[in-house]
Amino acid sequence: MPTIDSLAHRLKAYLNTDQINLVKRAYYYAEQAHDGQKRRSGEPYVTHPLEVAGILADMHMDHQSLMAAMLHDVIEDTGIGKDAIRDQFGDVVAEIVDGVSKLTHMQFEDKTLAQAENFQKMALAMARDIRVILVKLADRLHNMRTLGVLRPEKRRRIAKETLDIYAPISQRLGMHQMRIEFEDLGFAAMHPMRSNMLTHAVRNARGNRSEIVTKVVDSITNRLEKQGLNGRVMGREKHLYSIYKKMKVQRKSFSEIMDVFGIRLIVDSIDSCYRCLGLVHNLFKPIPGRFKDYIAIPKANGYQSLHTTLFGLHGIPVEVQIRTQEMEDMANNGIAAHWLYKSGDEALLGSRDRTRVWLQNLLELQQKAGDSLEFIENVKVDLFPDDTYVFSPQGDILELPRGATPVDFAYAVHTDIGSSCVACRIDRKLASLSQPLDSGQTVEIITAPGARPNAAWLNFVTTSKARSNIRHYLKNQKRTESIALGRRLLSKVLTPMGIRLEEMEKADISRTLTHTGFDKLDDLLEDIGLGNRMAYLVARHLADTHESMTHQMDLSNPEKPLTIRGTEGMVISFAKCCHPIPGDPVVGHVSSGRGLVIHTDSCRNITEIRHNPEKILEVDWDKNVHGEFYVDLEVSFEQLQGMIASLATTVTAAEASIEKISVEEKDARLSQAQLLIKVKDRIHLAQVIKRLRTIRGVTSISRRRET
Repeated sequence: MPTIDSLAHRLKAYLNTDQINLVKRAYYYAEQAHDGQKRRSGEPYVTHPLEVAGILADMHMDHQSLMAAMLHDVIEDTGIGKDAIRDQFGDVVAEIVDGVSKLTHMQFEDKTLAQAENFQKMALAMARDIRVILVKLADRLHNMRTLGVLRPEKRRRIAKETLDIYAPISQRLGMHQMRIEFEDLGFAAMHPMRSNMLTHAVRNARGNRSEIVTKVVDSITNRLEKQGLNGRVMGREKHLYSIYKKMKVQRKSFSEIMDVFGIRLIVDSIDSCYRCLGLVHNLFKPIPGRFKDYIAIPKANGYQSLHTTLFGLHGIPVEVQIRTQEMEDMANNGIAAHWLYKSGDEALLGSRDRTRVWLQNLLELQQKAGDSLEFIENVKVDLFPDDTYVFSPQGDILELPRGATPVDFAYAVHTDIGSSCVACRIDRKLASLSQPLDSGQTVEIITAPGARPNAAWLNFVTTSKARSNIRHYLKNQKRTESIALGRRLLSKVLTPMGIRLEEMEKADISRTLTHTGFDKLDDLLEDIGLGNRMAYLVARHLADTHESMTHQMDLSNPEKPLTIRGTEGMVISFAKCCHPIPGDPVVGHVSSGRGLVIHTDSCRNITEIRHNPEKILEVDWDKNVHGEFYVDLEVSFEQLQGMIASLATTVTAAEASIEKISVEEKDARLSQAQLLIKVKDRIHLAQVIKRLRTIRGVTSISRRRET
């Protein structure tokens, strides 16, 4: 069992005497605070914070982190508060301890929500001081090492949370060794039988394959010596969880996974890395397409290395990684690898600059997310990055997840560029905004003043930054449009009663707000615009509270219909069953959550609620309607060669656009096409139909409505 003296002896390697004494003082304080408390295993509770501090000492963490590790459970498990710790050990330690304490579990009915809430708090704590998450990761690692004393269901729950959140975070921070231990311990707790079977399989395969790896290691070592290059060559074994994931994803048996073993070269300089690469490629043939240069273009978490895969002896592939000792330390311990402090302040260099940018993005996501579940959904995308590296026209490198599009690129450059982008050039050629990007491409974004995010972008963007910014804009836009529609609907009902909403007394409006349970008039108007609350009921209450009201509301009073301009946005939609277009007689249906849905006057779906005055609204088209509207056409034609092309060309020539086309055979001679096209109004539709009738072989055209 470790003791404070054995820890202090280890700390002499990199801390001075005063700092070690401060760590000791924190230990004795924690020992006294936890006096009488036991762990599930029966050991004194203080052994846990001592082990956590030991894990951080292995990473050469600063003395304040070690003190916080000693004290991290004091606020939660004893009667001692944050102020007492501040008085004893200073502001920095107290803030780290408080940050770690706030990451403990809260009780939620919904387990998913509990995990999401915890993760949201963790992200905010990380953004304030990265050491908070490092102490938390060490705390979780020791808990994972001692899972055996817990009940099976609790073991599985903790293991799942570790695999879902803590392992990806440690990977994102570049802490490779910690991630591997999280994954293997989590795998063993979640799937003990699978873990045991794989362990035995690896042990049995070790004999044959390790012999091959040893021979390759010897060959490379001899060649390094001949070339006068200083370096260490070592064989490495893939950890269990990565083998399991590969078997699961690629649906392969263990015997088909060739790269269970690999080789790592540690050399003295970046120049030597590239010289060694040429050396190993000369010794064994490389497998095409398997080379990656993470030295020139590091991963987002700061990881640097050269990766290549060789045809080893007997044609067995061998993965080779080539890096410097500094890169090796960075790969194993990530952001904790070169922890530097100047005058007590954090000095972020290299990889930690990347981490700071990521943490800033987390803060931005947190501010724009609707709730914790949406936040965790967004962040999980960033926690599992797959590398695509693209260039800006100025030559700057941006890392994006695989499948990212120019819209993702635009938001990665700057939120304003993403929000106002209208087109793009990929390698100097105009391309679609939805086209997936490939590594090495140069992307140029074309913006326009007044351009706004499009809801359709959500169907293809992959990065959390793009998704959260688009959703944030659409939510605000929908609210603005809902308020405007709600105001129009309410004013429309109030007008026949001789009341103007703008002229109503504040006291009358306040009484109605109190009655409906809203704080602001805009919130009430939004609820009306979304169709959740009937305008005539609100108007009746306003009328009853209006002191000058002399007559009752008369719903039979002829009213001027609500006009539709086509530019109202998301709160006025057009029914897909009948596809109304300007010029059609139309009627409005107030639908809960969707706002106002416009149907044609003869639509069958509206007949049932036709006589329900609070659900139906008289509407009419504005004289100046803008936009394009869908129409379903049914075209019967003789089976002649090139008919589909003729239909498409004719529709386009009439300045309409085809959104969808499907064809089915009616009999041996005739076929029928369903065309979903976009037109401006009934006159435009008539022009399209007139042109279609001139095509040789077309026998009939009708406007199709779903029944």
